[in-house]
Amino acid sequence: MKRDVRILLLGEAQVGKTSLILSLVGEEFPAEVPPRAEEITIPADVTPEKVPTHIVDSSEAEQTVEELQDEIHKANVVCVVYDVSQEATIEKASGGAPASSDLGPSAPRCARPTWLPAVGHHPRQPLRLRPGLTQFHLMAGPFFQIRTKWIPLVNGGTGRRPRVPIILVGNKSDLRPGSSMEAVLPIMSQFPEIETCVECSAKHLRNISELFYYAQKAVLHPTAPLYDPEAKQLRPACARALTRVFRLSDQDLDQGLSDEELNAFQESCFGHPLAPQALEDVKTVVCRHVAGGVQNGRLTLDGFLFLNTLFIQRGRHETTWAILRRFGYGDSLELTADYRCPPLRVSPGCSTELSHLGCQFVQRLFEKHDQDRDGVLSPAELQALFSVFPTAPWGPELPLVVPTECGGLPLRGYLCQWTLVTYLDVRRCLEHLAYLGYPTLCEPGSAVTVTREKRLDQEKGQTQRSVLLCKVVGARRVGKSAFLQAFLGRSLGSLHSHRQDPRETPAEPPGFTINTVQVQGQEKYLILCEVDADSLLAGEADPACDVACLLFDGSDPCSFTACASRHYMDGQTPCLLVSCKADLPEGAPPPGLSPAQFCLRHRLPAPTLFSCTVRSEPSSAVFARLATMAVFPHLAPRELHVSSCWLRLALGAVGAALAAVLSFSLYRVLVKTR
Repeated sequence: MKRDVRILLLGEAQVGKTSLILSLVGEEFPAEVPPRAEEITIPADVTPEKVPTHIVDSSEAEQTVEELQDEIHKANVVCVVYDVSQEATIEKASGGAPASSDLGPSAPRCARPTWLPAVGHHPRQPLRLRPGLTQFHLMAGPFFQIRTKWIPLVNGGTGRRPRVPIILVGNKSDLRPGSSMEAVLPIMSQFPEIETCVECSAKHLRNISELFYYAQKAVLHPTAPLYDPEAKQLRPACARALTRVFRLSDQDLDQGLSDEELNAFQESCFGHPLAPQALEDVKTVVCRHVAGGVQNGRLTLDGFLFLNTLFIQRGRHETTWAILRRFGYGDSLELTADYRCPPLRVSPGCSTELSHLGCQFVQRLFEKHDQDRDGVLSPAELQALFSVFPTAPWGPELPLVVPTECGGLPLRGYLCQWTLVTYLDVRRCLEHLAYLGYPTLCEPGSAVTVTREKRLDQEKGQTQRSVLLCKVVGARRVGKSAFLQAFLGRSLGSLHSHRQDPRETPAEPPGFTINTVQVQGQEKYLILCEVDADSLLAGEADPACDVACLLFDGSDPCSFTACASRHYMDGQTPCLLVSCKADLPEGAPPPGLSPAQFCLRHRLPAPTLFSCTVRSEPSSAVFARLATMAVFPHLAPRELHVSSCWLRLALGAVGAALAAVLSFSLYRVLVKTR
């Protein structure tokens, strides 16, 4: 929504433009009217829409065409003012004052906002001129000037985009009986940028406030992005946005909004529920006009779209805008930047994880879309989850990144994917949550938490992070990709059964895998990131890395040479050497230090043997060890084993208790001696 509104008044001389402005400001008709009023600003707190409003007068006598064009360029909405008292010829030719019509604009509504239309009103019918009112009559008087002069001056012809919204203002209504609205309708039909027409009287202060209310409304709640007046239907972008709103509001995925869901929707958008009779009334209206708009007592998508079409046709497009803006849409019918990516400061050395609220939200979505309750999202169920996105956010590489099960996505793999996206690209995570309606459907609170700086973790000797990053470094063809897939429980023998359709498999491996590991009874997420040793500079610091896995092929001494360069030897990042392909015969020892001697010199744990060629699931011990090293980076290699760590803690506790007993005994001896 715009932060302020700039209204420009245009029209022929003596139609009352300046009088309208002065009557609004002074709340009385001015005794003397200057040729042109100064620009005025109405504070936000006294306007209906609570935005500052600037009102600008114009005068052909005092301004050049260039100056008028400059004002039009700066204006958000233009009010073209005409004198209704010059309509006598049309009035006479049409045989009297026109009868009131349901087609004309109505006065502003003062009731509290609701998304239900007035019961019994029907969509606007195609325009028909009254007998005796011909196109010739519409070419006379002020309407000729509006058609040929003012509208082309504002929008430079009907082909200009975007068009400036126009309000037609018939002033001096006190000087003639009846209404000129019917004569205005053909002009409104010809020029879709005309939002509405208001008849008013600056002298009698009639409809002055309403005039500027409609002008504000034309800027803050424009019709053009929502509705195609020629086709008499919602524009495609509006229909797509409202379809997303419907799907997010359909909590049980039964393709219809129940009374409970309708009330939750109404309260979310407008702050109050609907009365039971109001619910029945709206269903009656929908059933009367849309086949299948209500099924089994539930409002369908067709019925929901029809209601919003009805709002716009009735001049109630602010209702549809209230719905769209509640679900994050801006004037372009795209999610706004603030909705998609709310401000989040991530300091250097910190990482991002899903908060408790974020985890609850995504887990509820999993349960909602797991229609068969088997604990796995099938491809069809996953597609239903993604139906509120412009394009699917997770690509065909997903089965190579997270644990899968029987061709579907289990809850563990689902949470792993959310965790990975949050860690690697928090803005992308926030955008995904926005499309899923988190800012609208959840209580206020961030879905993402920022961890404390890694420097503080190192000072305290322990990390509180739930997500740990392990860089898997090694030369080419040492088995890095197989090591990453083994983390997902897949051996080389079983990888063939997990391969996807070649048309859907990514050309390049994703380079990341994520899974859960247990560290002293706590569940942690461990991310493995594949890194080519040739791409690193010796001694290069990597502040994001929590633990490094230096991979080499035990049957190829050259691979250890590439691995044994001083990668991650800064003393801050724990390292573990892993000898892959342990099932193959050991190769000739490399020149210089052997892997065991290298680890001893650099005070690293002894090399770990690993193989993923067996048909059974690869051992997960090495991954648990990597996670433990990341959580306790200060521990010596011999203390990294869980049993050793607990034994050290237990011995420490026993020693402390024994010291306390000895101290108390010594105290008693000293007391007796005294």
